[in-house]
Order: sequence, then C-alpha cells, then structure tokens
Amino acid sequence: MPIHPPFTPVIEALPSTVPFVGPEAQERATGHKFRARIGANESSFGPSPRVIACMTETAPDMWMYCDPDNHDLKLAAAAHHGVKPQNIVVGEGIDGLLSLLTRMYVSPGEPVVTSLGAYPTFNFHVANVGGRLVSVPYENDRENLDGLLDAVRRENARLVYLSNPDNPMGSWWEADDVTRFIEALPETTMFILDEAYCELAPASALPAIDVTRPNVVRMRTFSKAYGLAGIRCGYAIGEETVIAAFEKIRNHYGVSRMAQIAGEAALEDQAWLAEVVRKVDAGRRRITAIAADNGLQALPSATNFVAVDCGRDGAFALKLMEALLARGVFIRKPMVAGLDRCIRISVGLDHELDVLAEEMPKALAAARAG
Repeated sequence: MPIHPPFTPVIEALPSTVPFVGPEAQERATGHKFRARIGANESSFGPSPRVIACMTETAPDMWMYCDPDNHDLKLAAAAHHGVKPQNIVVGEGIDGLLSLLTRMYVSPGEPVVTSLGAYPTFNFHVANVGGRLVSVPYENDRENLDGLLDAVRRENARLVYLSNPDNPMGSWWEADDVTRFIEALPETTMFILDEAYCELAPASALPAIDVTRPNVVRMRTFSKAYGLAGIRCGYAIGEETVIAAFEKIRNHYGVSRMAQIAGEAALEDQAWLAEVVRKVDAGRRRITAIAADNGLQALPSATNFVAVDCGRDGAFALKLMEALLARGVFIRKPMVAGLDRCIRISVGLDHELDVLAEEMPKALAAARAG
C-alpha cells in the first residue's frame, strides 16, 4: 500500500460522517425529484423582487472578486441594528462563523456546552478543533437554560451554544430569560446566541443588542426569512475586540460579491420581510391543521418549520418520515431520544402543503402497517 502523509490526530480520530444528507443526494439515490421540498427550513418564498433585480443587474460583474472587507454589507447590517461597523463580522453563513468561533476559543480537550439534539453542525465544528462536547438534555421540548448554566459552571466551559428560537423543535425563550442567562454566565465563557430564525419569532424573544459584553456573540443569517440560503451569507454581532479577532483567521474572500450585494438589498427591503413573516405564520397554521386532521399534535413554533409530535416513539416517527420521503415529500426529524417522537416540517408554498395534506394519511397508514 502507498504511504500517505499523516492527518492531524484530531482529523484522524473523527468518524467519516456528515450532519445532513441533502435532498439532492436523496433524489440522486431514488432517481425522482421531491414533489414538496419542506425539510431543510429554506424559504420557498425566495428573496424579494428587489433583491433578485439587484442580483440580476450585478451578474455581469461576477468576473470581479468580492470586496474582502465586506464594507457595504457591514455598514448596512450595522445601521440595521444601531451598532458600529466594528461590531459586525460577515461570514459564509452562520456555519462559517461558528467554525471561526470554535477555532478562536477552543483548544483540543477543552469543554464546550450545548443541548443534546440541538443544531448538529455546531457539534461538527467543535469536533473539528478537538473540543470536548458536553450535552444537556432538553426539558419540555426547550433547551434547558438552567441545565446549560450548571454545565458551564461545572466544566468551566470555553463556549456555550444556544439557538433561540430553537432548531429542531421550534421552541423559544423570552428575552428576559435569555438576559438572565447571560448575566449569570462566567465572564470567561463565550456565549454563542444563534438567532437564525429571529425574524420569525415574537419580538419579546429578542433581547436588546448590547455590544459592550465581551462574552456574547449573536448570529444572524440571510438563509431563513430573507430567502437566500443558496448564497451562504450571515453575520455576527459583538464587542469590538471580539469582532476584530475574527479578522485574524476569517476567509477574506469567502463571501461572494453576489452574496454581499444580495444581503445589502435584503436588509433594505423590510416590507418583503414582513410579507414573508405573514406567509410563514399562515404556513405554520396550515401544517398544524394538517397534523390535527391526521390525529397528530403540532408543537408551538417561532420558526419557519413545525415540529409535529407523532404520538408514539422515535421508531414510529422514523417510519412516518421514510413513508413521506417515499411519496415525494422531503422532511426531516430530530434523532435524539425524547425529541425523536417528532417529525419536522418546513413551511412551503401552497402546492407543497397540498402535497403534504394529500400524502400524510397514506404515509401514516404505511407507518402503522410497517
């Protein structure tokens, strides 16, 4: 056998797995397109017409590299939130920024706290730097703030991660609860507050932005309510010294010129955002009704998806998901015990939810028979 250059010990120890199997891979495997793509929490409503016009107008300029400073988008995001550009860093979606944060704060063997069953890609970033993941079970289908805080103190954790609203359950904490959590954290622990779904949540769930705290970084994205998942663009808000540290390691050409222009235009079109929020609310109510029509219980959601309690165990919920996939309905589900009794359905266009309504009774019959 040929001799290969050795991997680092961290990479050598990692399993060859991925957090998600994309719908494209599933379509290639089956040879069939999904009739309803309602599993990845994308916005089927897409970006605003103004954003599309800006992207179309600038398409001929794609021969140029992006602005490595992300200058205009940083200015737009700073103005949108009432902070300084020095409080904003732009990256390749929240995932790109999470990767940078783990590199900034976690050395091999050091503890990082998250919830058991929370957004799994964060765990991959922790593993990538050799961090030791400490997971706290959900409580009543919400991330357990007291449990997370206890784990942070017990482990002297370098990072703690919370998504609010939450993925995969769609649950949320009120701003006062999150603020109390922040105030109780040790100053030596960096808090990552992932607010990917915040535009779809009640205003009461969003604490006021305070960029004076050096141990809080808040994450925002254009992938959800703004309908731009395909361009991979997001940003973080934080204290100036923390944000400046991103500059040491970020990929300065990682955010494309198209993404920069689209993000800026998206922030300017808040009327479109309000329309999407209205449509998402209607979609959540439609999914809730479809679930109820089939004897299932939808959980309250502050996101663009709904977790539906299948009323039995995780094995049954998995059968139901597989039956829907086989009928051309792309959905996903939580996989951790306790949460795995649910399936997760993203809000889609009317015709996609029509397909869901049509296929759900058949899928349930197949799951019960199988």
